[in-house]
Amino acid sequence: MKFMYEVPESRKIRLIINSDAKNEVDDQYAIVHALLTPKFDIKGIIAAHFTGAHDNNEALYTSLGLHLGNTMEDSYEEIVKILRLMNMEGHVPVFKGAEKPMINEQTPCISEGAKHIIEEAMKEDSRPLFVTFQGTITDLASAYLMEPAIANRLTAIWIAGAKYPEGGSEFNMGVDINAANVVFDSPIPLWQVPSNVYSNMRVSIAELFTRVKPYGEIGEYLYQQLIHFNMVHTLWYQWPKGESWSLGDSPVVSLLLDEHEASFTMREAPRISPEGFYLHRQNERKIRVYDYVDSRFTLEDFFAKLALYFTLKS
Repeated sequence: MKFMYEVPESRKIRLIINSDAKNEVDDQYAIVHALLTPKFDIKGIIAAHFTGAHDNNEALYTSLGLHLGNTMEDSYEEIVKILRLMNMEGHVPVFKGAEKPMINEQTPCISEGAKHIIEEAMKEDSRPLFVTFQGTITDLASAYLMEPAIANRLTAIWIAGAKYPEGGSEFNMGVDINAANVVFDSPIPLWQVPSNVYSNMRVSIAELFTRVKPYGEIGEYLYQQLIHFNMVHTLWYQWPKGESWSLGDSPVVSLLLDEHEASFTMREAPRISPEGFYLHRQNERKIRVYDYVDSRFTLEDFFAKLALYFTLKS
C-alpha cells in the first residue's frame, strides 16, 4: 500500500508476523499497526494455534464462534478477515502454522508457516529479518529443528513469559513449553517482552471509541470485536477490567520502530519448567529481556497511522 511519508531504504526491514489472532482481541491491533508501518516489508503472516485456551472456558469460546478442535484455523480466518477489511487481500501472504504444540523438544511440527520462516531466512537479502511472535513460539522452534542454519539469519521478538527472575504461569509461554525450551536453548537472537512489561500497554475503552472506531471499516471492527469480547468474557474476576484493555502484543511493532536501547537487560537464557518458572543456568547463551516499553509512543504511533490511513483512503 502507499504511505503518506517515506522511510529511507537503508532503514527498512523484512518482517514475518506470527499471531494467534483469534485468541483474544489485541493481536488484531498489532497486526494492523504493522501493516500501516512503512519501515516494514511484510513477508508473510503466520496463523498460530492457541490449543488449550478453551480447556476451562468452553462456553466462552463457543460463544465467540471458535473451532475448539483447531484454533490455528481460527487465527487464519481472522488474519484473512483483517486483510479483507483493509483491502489488502493478496498483498500479504498468509500461512498456516502448527495446529498443536510440539510433543517433545526433538520433533518439529511441520507446517507451511515453519517452512516459510526457513525459506525467508535462507534468502540472500541485505535487509535484516525479524519474526515477531504474539502467541506461542511453536513455529519458530519447529523451523529451527528443521533447519538449524536459520539461527544466525533472523531475530525473534516474543511477547511471552512472566516477570523475571522467578517466572510463573503465563499464557503464551504455557501453550507450548517444549517449543519455548527449544528456542531458549538455541542460538537464535531473541528479544523477550514478559508480562509485567506488555501488560502496561494500557488503553481505555473511551480512547478506543474516539481514536479507533471512527476510522473506516477496520477501525470499526477493531473496536467492536474488543467490545464484544469484553462483554462476553465474564468468567474471571480479575480480567477483563471492564473499561480498559492492555494491547499487549503491540510492543512487537514499537520495538522495531525504536529498540528502546536503555530499556532491556541481557540475561542468561533460562530453561522453562512445566509450570512456566525460569530455571536459571550458568551458560553463555544470552537473550534480550525488556524491562520497559513506551506505551504512549506505541499507542500514539498506532493512532496516528490509523488516521493517516483513513485520510489516504478517503
